[in-house]
Amino acid sequence: MNIFSDIEPQPKRSLVTLFTAGLLFWSSLASLLPTLPLYVQSVGGTKQQIGFVMGAFAIGLLLSRPQLGKIADRTGRKQVLLLGVSVAAIAPIGYLFAQSVPLLLFLRAFHGISIAAFTTAYSALVTDLSPPSKRGELIGYMSLVAPIGLAFGPAMGGFMQAGFGYPALFAMSAALAAMAVFFTSKIAEPNFAELTKSDSLSEAKNNQKYWQMLWNPRVRIPALVLLLVGLVFGTLSTFMPLFLQETKVNLNPGLFYSTAAVASFSLRLLTGRASDKYGRGLFISGGLICYALSMLLLYFANSSGAFLIAALFEGTGGGTVLPMMVTLMSDRCEPQERGRLFSLCIGGFDLGIAIAGPTLGFVAELVGYRNMFGLAAGLAGLALLIFVTRSSKDLSYSMKFAIGRGKDVYALNK
Repeated sequence: MNIFSDIEPQPKRSLVTLFTAGLLFWSSLASLLPTLPLYVQSVGGTKQQIGFVMGAFAIGLLLSRPQLGKIADRTGRKQVLLLGVSVAAIAPIGYLFAQSVPLLLFLRAFHGISIAAFTTAYSALVTDLSPPSKRGELIGYMSLVAPIGLAFGPAMGGFMQAGFGYPALFAMSAALAAMAVFFTSKIAEPNFAELTKSDSLSEAKNNQKYWQMLWNPRVRIPALVLLLVGLVFGTLSTFMPLFLQETKVNLNPGLFYSTAAVASFSLRLLTGRASDKYGRGLFISGGLICYALSMLLLYFANSSGAFLIAALFEGTGGGTVLPMMVTLMSDRCEPQERGRLFSLCIGGFDLGIAIAGPTLGFVAELVGYRNMFGLAAGLAGLALLIFVTRSSKDLSYSMKFAIGRGKDVYALNK
């Protein structure tokens, strides 16, 4: 990665330390994905209760993200990062002692605070440490922590639970997050007072109320697009195994997710640098097209090959849209508002994932899983249409920006 050769030694050390903390954090979270539902079942939870416990994660995430975004802007990113990794270290120990579904619901909601805190502060701090000319490339590299952690974490968790039981599993998850606490404490944050000295936004704008910021045109469309993408992603992650079962296709759902993860990982290595040269809009449009094609392929899928091709398109979309949206927002905001604006935009994605299960599940009950994925293709197409026509100040500017032929008029450093 010669991108790091152009960065001063202190920010470079902070980025490497932050990357290490991110890998440990995501591995800790992901180690519980395949095993926690079985644990809920083992303490007497029904299928419905398992769904409620796993979904409670979104409650803590959604309720805490707005406040955490404000704290990240007011006092700096490191405090919020430390909160996120500390919650991730405490929650698994709590699971070990929780022998009832209500207590597990509470702990799972508490655990959700970790991802709200970490993702908001991580994105803001990476942007703070990145030279504007290489911002897309650096955010692309630094965003690799999630797919790598999600690739290795479940395997580690499954192995630990099968070989040594739940106490060892929860201890491992807590230990990974505790190591993330150690590395996070070593990060040297840029001087926040200096970083937030800026005349380009008035004091009134800097103190703008959190929800009022959502109606700003530079924020509103990215948040809406990510809401629709969250609905699509949530549909896929919730119902894919059940759809495979219904179609009787001989394919392990894990292979679908692994294929998507490899595609996501590969794209992140390429698109960040290219977006610094060609703009963010072209890659966001391409990612949304890939999401729509993936859902359309699933609508027609009847063979393992078709499912795996859909996985490649889904991974390509996932590896492009979210990192590029984070980069887009980093172009559009001042340091003193990054935490709030990132929490608003990523909060749209969170909300989409949270409501995908109940809303699209209702559709599946009425018309079946196949037609539900057809509707998801429509949602991805709607996200693309909104982005292509509304991402800039008018239709002409929006279309040019969305195909890489025009600059982002809302970018502050362009």
